[in-house]
Amino acid sequence: MSHPKIASADHEIHELIQQRWSPRAFDESREVARGELLRLFEAARWAPSSGNEQPWAFVVVDRAHDRDAHAALLATLTERNQAWASAAPVLVLVAVRLASDDDHRPAPAPWYDAGQAVAFLTLQATAQDLSIRQMAGFDRARARAVCGVPASFEPAVVMAIGYAGDPATLALDRHRQAERQPRARRPMQEFVFEARWGQGIA
Repeated sequence: MSHPKIASADHEIHELIQQRWSPRAFDESREVARGELLRLFEAARWAPSSGNEQPWAFVVVDRAHDRDAHAALLATLTERNQAWASAAPVLVLVAVRLASDDDHRPAPAPWYDAGQAVAFLTLQATAQDLSIRQMAGFDRARARAVCGVPASFEPAVVMAIGYAGDPATLALDRHRQAERQPRARRPMQEFVFEARWGQGIA
């Protein structure tokens, strides 16, 4: 569906980046076909990582395949997140491997690498007209138990995946309002510096 979240960029960027956004309103009546879902993780598979370690894993809980597992992972979210995420047909726990595969030493940059995998996945989803919202608001210990995550991996975020829905379906007024607000970002000069920290690039 169309949405008001097209980024107003100061410089030309790819349309997928302009169109990507993180809705809370999902269309509960639309499931995600398995083939469409697998394309997302194929995109994540090809993300770069330090030493090609690929220190990420995804536990996919598809309501169409296992309602009980979907309900169990949903229950690990904060109440505020549960209020809207229950409509998303797919929930995914992202986990990060903190040690190297080869010698069990600390991996060089696992969180950074996993973030790149999720970014690739997110842009692929945008290309497929799917929406994703990532959540840090969840009980990591409960999610670990529910999804059977081994000790060598650390739960990072839960993602809600589906098709964007009508903001009017959201239970909380502040969520309905946020859904309709335009996207905003800090100006580039606040975080991109030229030659020396604090000298905004021109």
